[in-house]
Amino acid sequence: MIHKLGILFAGGTDPYSNLAMEEYLTFHVEEGQVILYLWQNQNTVVIGRNQNAWAECRAAELEEDGGRLARRPSGGGAVYHDLGNLNFSFIARRADYSVDRQLSVLLEAVESLGVRAEKTGRNDVAVEGYKISGNAFLESGDYCCHHGTLLLSVEKEKMAKYLNVSREKLKAKGVASVKSRVANLSQWLPGITPEKAAEALEEAFEKVYAGRAERLSLDKEALKQIETGRERFASRAWIYGKETEVTFQTGARFPWGGIEMGFLTETGQIRRCRIYSDAMDAGWIRRLEEALTGIPFRERELLAALERVPGPAGPSEDVRKLLAESLGTGE
Repeated sequence: MIHKLGILFAGGTDPYSNLAMEEYLTFHVEEGQVILYLWQNQNTVVIGRNQNAWAECRAAELEEDGGRLARRPSGGGAVYHDLGNLNFSFIARRADYSVDRQLSVLLEAVESLGVRAEKTGRNDVAVEGYKISGNAFLESGDYCCHHGTLLLSVEKEKMAKYLNVSREKLKAKGVASVKSRVANLSQWLPGITPEKAAEALEEAFEKVYAGRAERLSLDKEALKQIETGRERFASRAWIYGKETEVTFQTGARFPWGGIEMGFLTETGQIRRCRIYSDAMDAGWIRRLEEALTGIPFRERELLAALERVPGPAGPSEDVRKLLAESLGTGE
């Protein structure tokens, strides 16, 4: 039962510090508490937990322009952040975690500003068919985090410049370019600022949860742990992952997202498996990698291993068929 609301505004625009702060809050949220964390990144591309950094972002151009590439621990796709974007995170224990209720805070906030929005697709919020917010989710044991973007006045030209969205993904969404998929709230609300949006979100948070939100503060020990987390989020190993030689590769795009599977084999065994995906269930992708590592590189063993991995039924069957077709049976 929820008995405490907390709200925290990030003090800076460094993506690695902001992600570390979010991680700390996620694993220190109390039972019966819901936290709303508001933050901004400057000139940053943030990719999902299981995405291929090289395929999703023009990293060299981003860095040359003084931007930063970051990887979040949740699933989903790549997004561009600048100071025309306000990020939000809803953090709670599993018993108090409700995506529908959390999204209603976002919808209520936008409506209070004078614009009607609606939930669309698997994780988007739109106004008149234009995406103004994308959302992603992280669940680890009893701890849950739902975070997303609210586009206010983002530089869409930079968004299109830095993001490499696959042609298959664009075709699946029926659009011609990255820029045409999204819109800023300033299109309907000229002069909207992050401060006004943050105020609307705070008021909507208190209205939907019927309580007053306490302003949270962090002690020295918390800040120390956050700094340690920042070092990890800023590391090349976390952002780019380990590069491996691939001896077999396959992939496809489905309604739930795209997937690329690469296998490094040695003497008939799968020595290493790497899966890139913008699927929302990041944990399922990791479980697939673990299950397909160290087994014989034969169709029967691969498909049997897939059967043992708990995950969403539809996507699991899609992956099974993809592997069967790629290995030549087409079953």
